[in-house]
Amino acid sequence: MQESVTRTLSGVVYILLLLSATLYSQYSFSLLFGIFMLICVVEFCKLIHLKSSVPILLALASYIIFVFFNTVNTKTDMLLTLATLFISANLILDLFVEKMRPKEDKIAKFVKLFGYIILPFVLLMKIPFVDGDFNPKIVIGIFILIWTNDTFAYIVGKSMGKHKLLERISPKKTIEGFIGGLVFTMIGSYILSCFFTFFSHSTWIVTGLIIGLLGTVGDLIESKFKRTAGVKDSGKIMPGHGGVLDRLDSVIFVVPFLYLFYQILNYVHTVS
Repeated sequence: MQESVTRTLSGVVYILLLLSATLYSQYSFSLLFGIFMLICVVEFCKLIHLKSSVPILLALASYIIFVFFNTVNTKTDMLLTLATLFISANLILDLFVEKMRPKEDKIAKFVKLFGYIILPFVLLMKIPFVDGDFNPKIVIGIFILIWTNDTFAYIVGKSMGKHKLLERISPKKTIEGFIGGLVFTMIGSYILSCFFTFFSHSTWIVTGLIIGLLGTVGDLIESKFKRTAGVKDSGKIMPGHGGVLDRLDSVIFVVPFLYLFYQILNYVHTVS
């Protein structure tokens, strides 16, 4: 009972902090997620056994260069997106590799850190500007759909789940839960499109489809890192929830795909 109360209170504080900082201004939004990024860097470094001092400096430098001094630069942003998607594709392939790979060197670890943690946060900072001016509701909408997917995947999986999704990585996840999360996320994306009308119905539905399909993949990828490291959670900063990376694993994985989708839409709109 006490654990449930602690988990609920911790979750409420997290959601209120995220919503208030995102809606207040672009500066509070950048500050909060900059802090989240640094915490995730530290947590990820522990998972892959990498000293965090240099990665923290790398993360700060990347954040300053690509966020504060380069808010909108299409060519640079596309290069960052493609680099991130390349790492994402490799992480997806790693899910299906059963045998342990040889011990990775520092360069490989830094590449994963950069493409899996740092660049997704950089791209997340750019998503509210996809229409030009800062629009925090885009980020709020994405988080609502992420939470919808997580919640209903858990509910459906708990009540109806019989077939394991990828048992050797995450024993509790089921195919039924995955489908349930996807279906309710699609429903949620349509409902959201009725209120957040700056995007069309179809744009929100595709956004929901990307989140529903890839959000669970992002969670599985972090689960594999934790299983390899032999730990249950990435950290302990959020009582009852684990680390910040545990809360943002789905978000940081889907962000590059969403950003690419929004950039393609902008390009098509400009050409037409």
